[in-house]
Amino acid sequence: MASTATDRVNQIFNHLSKTTPSLQDKVCIVTGAGSLYGIGRATTFALAKRGPKAIYVTDLTLDHLNDLAQEIETTFQGVRCIPFQVDAASTSDVKGVIDKALGEFGRLDVFFANAGIVSANRVFDEDAESFMKMMRVNALSAFLAIKHAGMAMKEVGKGGKEISGGSIICTASVAGLRSGAGSPEYSASKAAIINLCQTGAYQYAGTNVRVNAMCPGLIETNMTKPTFDYAKQRGTHHKIGQLNPTKRYGIASEIGNVVAFLASDEASYVNGQAIAVDGGLSASHPIVPGKSY
Repeated sequence: MASTATDRVNQIFNHLSKTTPSLQDKVCIVTGAGSLYGIGRATTFALAKRGPKAIYVTDLTLDHLNDLAQEIETTFQGVRCIPFQVDAASTSDVKGVIDKALGEFGRLDVFFANAGIVSANRVFDEDAESFMKMMRVNALSAFLAIKHAGMAMKEVGKGGKEISGGSIICTASVAGLRSGAGSPEYSASKAAIINLCQTGAYQYAGTNVRVNAMCPGLIETNMTKPTFDYAKQRGTHHKIGQLNPTKRYGIASEIGNVVAFLASDEASYVNGQAIAVDGGLSASHPIVPGKSY
């Protein structure tokens, strides 16, 4: 007999009432975790604070990942942290790390698709090759995460997992919400990620697999380092982030905390959303403070 909406609500409620801390017993995968000042690394710490069973930290190379894993396991007793080399835009690599998690722990609960690249190109500097590279690394990686992680999250009966479900979070950008925050190819790739997350949420309807896009504003990371270095050279570092109402730029841990919330059962009714973490930048069209039009 098919379950009703009430049955599903009761099932989720009973599951949530048993789960503390918010990621207890869960198995997570993070892509793009190798940067020393990146969102992937910061999110790994935010996830670890919430007591998961294991976190696979991945990137194109193992640079910095072994040290990250050691630091996580030393700081957070009982949390396994496993470095894994993954091209996030490769089907075989993505399936490989997911299969590894299922083989070792019998379950997958969280996939943070964070791997990506940025471009400073203007429209006349872009060409078909650079555009397709941007789409491959940014958008295709999100597609593969949603497809393969979502299917794995539906598996139950192993690793103590009693019901289908999980959380997929993809790093998009405010550049994907509206123009003015990135190059055409970068903005297009991030808009694609947002739509993939919205579509994915409906593709997994009724499975308790949630798919959300997280949209950072200007965050100080390795990727944005050229912008910050240039401002420092000009003596205008203090002006970075002044266009948003918070009047400052953000740091990676502020993104990581939001991702960890979306990953957890505390966000069990958040699905198919593009959540801007940008200090308010995307809340309004540009205005002159004190004037209205």
